[in-house]
This record gives sequence, C-alpha cells and structure tokens, in this order.
Amino acid sequence: MSSFTKLKCDNDLKQIIKAAFDTELDIGGSWGYTKETSTTILSSNVPLAQFEHMFASMRAYVEMNMTLEKEKRYGSINLNEISRDSIEIENIFYDKVIYEIRAINENIYAAFINEYKEGYGKDGFNIEEHFKKRKEVTLKREVTHWFEISSI
Repeated sequence: MSSFTKLKCDNDLKQIIKAAFDTELDIGGSWGYTKETSTTILSSNVPLAQFEHMFASMRAYVEMNMTLEKEKRYGSINLNEISRDSIEIENIFYDKVIYEIRAINENIYAAFINEYKEGYGKDGFNIEEHFKKRKEVTLKREVTHWFEISSI
C-alpha cells in the first residue's frame, strides 16, 4: 500500500485552501490528523457533516495528488464516511470522523477511461471485466480527521 506524507501547516490553512481550490472557508487550525492538530470550523453555510466531508476530500486531494510527482498521483478520489464520534474535552467540542478513501493511480485511471470510451457498446467489450480490473487496482485507505467544532 502507498504511504502518504502528512501535510504541514503553519497557521495558513485558510490561505492554502484558497490557493489550491479557489475556495474561502471559515477555518483555522491544521489538517486534522490528531486532536492537537484538529481543523477548526469557525462557521459554515452548509450542514456540518457536508462541510467536514468537503474539507476531508480537499485534504485527500492535496495528499494524494497535488503534492506528489506526476507518475505517483491519484485520481478518482472518493471518500465515504465510516464512523463519527462527537467528543467533548474540557468544554471543547470535536467531531472525530473516519473516512474510507478509494482512488486509482491517475495514469491507470486515464487508461481505463480511454478503454471505456473506445469499447463501450462495441462487440468484444466486456464491461464487467473492465470494472473488475478497475476494482483490482483501486487503492483503499482509512483516515481519521479531527474537527474542532466549538464555534458551530
């Protein structure tokens, strides 16, 4: 399994998100790998779980695509929530959310897309085999994200 480097943050998380995704989020803190490096959500115009999923997706994309060499990048990055715990520690409220991430190496994914476009609807194209091969090369990883939500 591939290993990914934990992202670092020097109190500039809001600017990193703005630069990478052209999105302004009312956040602070860090990337949320631990309680001590939690992502602070200051306000949100969408439901909290949706905001958390969006931010966790951004973190995954930065880890698995933007910070890697071209041949090691992943595409088709999808997150699904596995579990969540609401935790209060000394009057500070957290959501600890575990996500499963599925992704495919970007070059392999591009080849699958081309195979699908060229073969779909033609004799000899086995769509079940196509998706079976995609599933076999899909990376699955489980990640934890801590969100400090006292302001919400």
